[in-house]
Amino acid sequence: MEIDRYDRHILEVLQENGRLSNQELADRIGLSPSPCLRRVRALEESGLITGYRALVDARKLGLSLIALLHISMDRHTPERFANFEKKVAALPEVLECLLITGQSADYQLKVVVRDMDAYQELLLNKVTRIEGVTGVHTSFVLRRVVDKTALPVTAA
Repeated sequence: MEIDRYDRHILEVLQENGRLSNQELADRIGLSPSPCLRRVRALEESGLITGYRALVDARKLGLSLIALLHISMDRHTPERFANFEKKVAALPEVLECLLITGQSADYQLKVVVRDMDAYQELLLNKVTRIEGVTGVHTSFVLRRVVDKTALPVTAA
């Protein structure tokens, strides 16, 4: 899909506040409501807009410990990776799972838990029990320096 400056502006504004009414969005980007709504629907149908979500404060839920786990696997086979990915996708503590290169690890997980006891439970009773996991190296997040969800949509 070809996107123009209006589409880019729509994406920027909706990433900032996905709860705007169509009228508010149209006013912000300088279009009338009907063409604005058509553009939003086209962006949704094309798959550029994949959904709308609420951002929740983890600390207010009591989830204060964020950890990055580098996971090493014993074999690099599609079946082994598929099994691992299926298992970690089912863990609610896992916020992100990335297949990576350039490290001694195969995966990086970003997890959030209440405290060190909850982390130990996750590590010892769930992650290390997944078939094929041979090593885990963990880094704990001290502070979030940049924490955003919006993608850069400005023209190159």
